[in-house]
Amino acid sequence: MTIGFTAYADQAPLRKLLTADEAKTWQAVGRIDLKNAGFCTGALIAPNLVLTAAHCMFHPETNVKLRPQDMEFKAGLRSGRAGALRKARRVVIHKDYRPGRDVKLDYVASDIALIELALPITANGIKAFTHKGKVAVGDNVKVVSYAQDRAEVPSIEEPCKVMGRDVRALVLTCNVDYGASGSPIFVEDDGELKIASVVSAKAVVKGQKVALGASLGEPLEQLLSQLRANRGVFQGKRPTGKSISEQLGNVQQTAKTLRP
Repeated sequence: MTIGFTAYADQAPLRKLLTADEAKTWQAVGRIDLKNAGFCTGALIAPNLVLTAAHCMFHPETNVKLRPQDMEFKAGLRSGRAGALRKARRVVIHKDYRPGRDVKLDYVASDIALIELALPITANGIKAFTHKGKVAVGDNVKVVSYAQDRAEVPSIEEPCKVMGRDVRALVLTCNVDYGASGSPIFVEDDGELKIASVVSAKAVVKGQKVALGASLGEPLEQLLSQLRANRGVFQGKRPTGKSISEQLGNVQQTAKTLRP
């Protein structure tokens, strides 16, 4: 399959959501503070569930799994104030995920996790996002994230493009940096914003900087089933179809997780 590329430098720049009006649509996106391990980004997909990247659940230096009690989700954090603060009660991680800084494209699909909050968030204006967004190559998407040098204010990039996709992963022209791990990737469907993917890593494909995102769909549905069954493992089918490598040709294996 031949896929056209949009020049990375031509994409819309990141824009900080500085005012309440700008940020109100994105209140269910928040910063996940990790005790002595930095932070990531996540988004509510239910009043008590935050979707993020699996590698955020491990210490970036030791690869030791972090304790739920050492995690705090700050929904809608902007300039030091959050719409809601919640501690984590439980974490479910894809069973195939293996912590480490280097990322192979075929492993991106396993880089998803769910944080169950100790108390649900029911504050006015904070509404969980639908997680059934579908995208095709060439579609425009939006990313809302926190990252280094912009840790106190969410930023949005719109649009960036889907360069390649399969049942495991998306390759996107989005501009991501450390701290953006777990950021929701949105597609607009009939006027509704839906989460289509989660930022996993940054990489270089044919000399172009890109973002890698975990495809959702069935893997996330199974992860939700595991959560309901009180089992912290993922049991999924092996992916089928052409790989991202087959779609994009010679992929440089320089992907890195977005942790400091």
